[in-house]
Amino acid sequence: MNSTGLKDADPVNSRQTQLFCLNNVYRIYGEEPVAVHALDGVSLDIHSGDFMAIIGPSGSGKSTLLGLLGCLDLPSRGSIKVSGTEVTELDDGARSKLRGDSIGFVFQQFHLIPHLTALGNVATALLYRDLTKSEINQRALQALDTVGLAERHDHRPVQMSGGEQQRVALARAIVTDPLMILADEPTGALDTKNAKMVMDIFKNLQDQNRAVVLVTHDLEIAEQMDRVVSMRDGKIIADDLRGERKQSLQDTFWESGNGSKLE
Repeated sequence: MNSTGLKDADPVNSRQTQLFCLNNVYRIYGEEPVAVHALDGVSLDIHSGDFMAIIGPSGSGKSTLLGLLGCLDLPSRGSIKVSGTEVTELDDGARSKLRGDSIGFVFQQFHLIPHLTALGNVATALLYRDLTKSEINQRALQALDTVGLAERHDHRPVQMSGGEQQRVALARAIVTDPLMILADEPTGALDTKNAKMVMDIFKNLQDQNRAVVLVTHDLEIAEQMDRVVSMRDGKIIADDLRGERKQSLQDTFWESGNGSKLE
């Protein structure tokens, strides 16, 4: 048990496996000459155990990139592979199954169902699995235990704090045992204490050799990540590992003319 009350991660295989590969990806909305190039020739590899932030000003392509990583959208051109499977060649049903098997999503607004308990909300991610009701409840309770909320399993969202609701959302994301967690501003609605707890959970997931990818405007959060992908105008302008950074992310964005706020 660690200082947050969470269970420590099991020992993991340190070998990194390529999970996601984007190669020369474009996402274009509309027709020329007024087309919007939301992504402009983006290439990116994500491996098991990656602990990554995606940062950049509004309109830089962060959310579009997250949608493609999550198999929620398809590129206008380019290749996206998940564990070697070319996503652009799949029909909607196969892509939905791949998404459900491989990816867990966490959002700034928790998207919990108000009339369901914490256990019920987590269980919704397993409804279309070949599992009995008992198996679903057992796995949902295990996921809640992972985020330190097993004792709150019978509470509804209105009975929980914002931090607890986000942890329920996290449990829902991991209950399917995904390869990668995608999180869009997961600490944006939380105070400092709860943001730290959520980040500790993400770190624990990385220790289990899952990939964790966060989109954030918060440079303090990004500084905690092992890898930071910086975007501007639909392009990746930097892809830095923690040990290789020569200056702070804030200094990097001041020098690039964006200032310190990534809004």
